[in-house]
Amino acid sequence: MSISEHFQVRAAQATREILKLISVSRTDPAPVFDSILENAAKLSGAPLANLCLLNETGKHWTLAAHFGDGLRHLSVGKTPRPLQSELVPALTIRRAQVVHIEDLSDTDLYRQGDPGRVAMVEAEGMRTILGVPLLTDAGAIGCITLFRREVRPFTKDEIELVETFASQAVIAIENVRQFHEVQVRLEREVATTQVLEVISRSRDNDLPVFDAILENAVRLCGADRARLMLVIENGKGLRAAGQWGDPNPALAEDVVIEMIPEMLPVVSILERRTVCVPDGRETEGYKKGVPQIVANIDKMRARSVMAVPLIRNDDAIGCIVLTSGKTAAYDENDVSLIETFASQAVIAIENVRQFRALERLNTQLEDRVRDQVDQIERMGKLKRFLPAAVADTVISSGSDKLLSSHRAFLGVLFCDIRGFTAFCETAEPEETIEVLQTYHREMGLLINGHGAGVDLRMGDGIMVLFNDPVPCDDPAGDAVRLAIAMRTRMFELSQSWKRMGYRLGFGVGVSLGYATVGMVGYEGRSDYTASGSVINLGSRFCEMAQDGDILLSGRAAIAVEDEFATNSLGEFKLKGIREPVEIFRLSVG
Repeated sequence: MSISEHFQVRAAQATREILKLISVSRTDPAPVFDSILENAAKLSGAPLANLCLLNETGKHWTLAAHFGDGLRHLSVGKTPRPLQSELVPALTIRRAQVVHIEDLSDTDLYRQGDPGRVAMVEAEGMRTILGVPLLTDAGAIGCITLFRREVRPFTKDEIELVETFASQAVIAIENVRQFHEVQVRLEREVATTQVLEVISRSRDNDLPVFDAILENAVRLCGADRARLMLVIENGKGLRAAGQWGDPNPALAEDVVIEMIPEMLPVVSILERRTVCVPDGRETEGYKKGVPQIVANIDKMRARSVMAVPLIRNDDAIGCIVLTSGKTAAYDENDVSLIETFASQAVIAIENVRQFRALERLNTQLEDRVRDQVDQIERMGKLKRFLPAAVADTVISSGSDKLLSSHRAFLGVLFCDIRGFTAFCETAEPEETIEVLQTYHREMGLLINGHGAGVDLRMGDGIMVLFNDPVPCDDPAGDAVRLAIAMRTRMFELSQSWKRMGYRLGFGVGVSLGYATVGMVGYEGRSDYTASGSVINLGSRFCEMAQDGDILLSGRAAIAVEDEFATNSLGEFKLKGIREPVEIFRLSVG
């Protein structure tokens, strides 16, 4: 048998051995790699052989397997090396073709004194090197390199043999990849089913669902920790509803986390989208040095970060956050899985919300039955036709006498939008309605927050009464405090409207005195309102107020002088009021 025939026989035997290994190595390609390198080295008379693989980022390669004694500076699975270099593995992968250097000492890199090339020749004694790429349809995913310590080029047969081995290495890698994908898919389907089962058993408590979701998220995505954050009721912060992995003291249940715009969970919630960054140190918040973000990334080793919003009825009510100490830890499959978990978390939250709402409703119904059916009907009628504060007071008193006409000492506030009439003449109806809706919503929130008894509205005008039917100790002071809060909020709204081309202002009038209060209207539609000179004064002051003015009657100014500074504008003759009236302006600041 000739040397060539003997080589072919041994090559065929090696190929059969490798293919047999491939068939049983479905979860780990390492045994295949070891066999490939050993056979390639022995058959080609090379004392050293390496198998290098391209990293997921596509920017580095790493030694995946090694055969022989030498190149001790390389460690299997460690020390990623840049693809953009002149090393033979980098050239082979980058070019996706065979690289064959017959004499390393006869290369430009060696002559230029490149430390790596000089070390290979002089310290390791390497002279001839062969690089054969591992090729797929997408390009080279790695390479096999063979080394000789003498200048002896590899033959055509030897190169073809290594190319065959390279193809077999690709088969092994692809088999493991496909098997891994199937396993991952099955694991994720099982996890999803498990979470749904927990949801079905946890109608009154969402915490077991959160724990199941976070545990599976950490396990399946290879994260270090997972958090489920919920927006608190006022929308101004977040709290941790569940944690898995290394505990973070800053995320204790009773701690409210500020909604810092640069924080990735906040970005996810505000923009209602999944945010996934490969390295938290490259984010805007980290570069700006936001303390909370820097601490989370550095102290808690949160390099890769994924934040997936919890969407309910088009609103983001929270998010799931995964962090890892590794960079680029998550792929598209991980994102898809956590988005599924986020949907399941919302289902659990909604189930518990509905369950608790049903419990509350049942309790309320039982209480109402005990309080008699006629009381329920009376309450419903009052709620439909009276301001909420008036209705609640009447119901709690158990008498309708409060609705009858009577005298009351009132703090009265009138306000409206400056320039609104001119705005309506030029604006589209939709723009007018949008401005009015925003204005009444924001003012209504402030009115309710300041404990006013009654507020009546017509167009852009609002009248607010203090001290009836809900009593208060300082009706003038309460009215002024509300006026200041309104002015502050309206200044913010006016600035945003100004950017849209709307030039609108805001004025307030405040008066203090006695008025006649009671129900006015007819069956089916009634309003609780007031009349008298104190009402007229407040209305006239509002009409006179310039943008940003809060004008007060003399009596109101005296009542609040210990807390608020005012200055007299002089006496004015007002429509519908016989004698001149001195008017005071609340000092700015």
